Amino acid sequence: MSSTPELQNRLPESDMNFQPIQDELYKDNPSKEMKGALKVLNDSLKKTSATLLPRNQLKQAIDIVREEWFKVTSSSDCGGQLVKNYINWFTSYSPVLLEFIINMTDAAGNTVLHYSISHGNFDVVSTILDTGVCNVNLTNDAGYSSVMLVSLADIKNDDEIKIITRLFKCGDVNLQAKKHGQTTLMLAVSHGKSEVVKLLLECGANLNMQDEDGSTALMCAAEHGLQEIVNILLACPECDVSIADNDGSTALSIAMEAGHREIGIALYAKQHILSRENSPFNLSKSKRSRSANTVMPSSNSNMTYSHLSLKKSPSLQPKEYATLSSMLKTRIP
Repeated sequence: MSSTPELQNRLPESDMNFQPIQDELYKDNPSKEMKGALKVLNDSLKKTSATLLPRNQLKQAIDIVREEWFKVTSSSDCGGQLVKNYINWFTSYSPVLLEFIINMTDAAGNTVLHYSISHGNFDVVSTILDTGVCNVNLTNDAGYSSVMLVSLADIKNDDEIKIITRLFKCGDVNLQAKKHGQTTLMLAVSHGKSEVVKLLLECGANLNMQDEDGSTALMCAAEHGLQEIVNILLACPECDVSIADNDGSTALSIAMEAGHREIGIALYAKQHILSRENSPFNLSKSKRSRSANTVMPSSNSNMTYSHLSLKKSPSLQPKEYATLSSMLKTRIP
């Protein structure tokens, strides 16, 4: 595949503009060269006479298919109908050829699904999912699946919500990135995508999973002052606010140290008031005496957290999460 400039690792997602090969795209169908390569590749996959071809000739056929396929699909303005036309050609040869090409990767390990999601081209995403042979859990060389890229998406309408929901149900929403062990939910939280967060939770995302630092999605939201997302996570009955990271910090201590008092109040309420067994109003007198050192709000005073004893972690720094440019970086083959 022809080379493209390598993208910088830390660009804002709005600055990420993958540049496909600057040749004129084919109008409707595969080129004559690609059709010939498709036949060779299909024969090889079906283990017919093409298996007798020299290896370099088979590699040349694969390179021709890969070149044109990604030339078409990596464009931000690629249309769903054009992709359907190509898919119809693949299908006309055999289902095994279709599956091979749909899951084909470029030099950086990206599939057509990685590109269409990164461009917010959900018409193409839907077309790819319609094939029924797309492995949405494939990760690129940067360690991210196509599902993870949705964590940066701006959802425009109900149709896109339906497509994204379908994508989540086809894949593993709890898959962790190879680098740092972050989940799609953690990434969506870190980029403030509340709608994506809601969809992930509806599709079975585990909000208590921890990355390699022991951090959870709730800790990320608390650290960055994302009140709306904190509320969404706390509304889930399974949300565990007592989880501590590798430094021993909880979402509550992180929120207080970052100065997000309202979030701290919500977390404190979840942990100590809304939980029936831990509610100070339901504790026996003997239990209160054993917990004399625990700070509890007075029933006749305003709730205050200025006196909470929180151990300050000197190593606590704002966590850096992947940007689109680092999740979908290209390289010279």
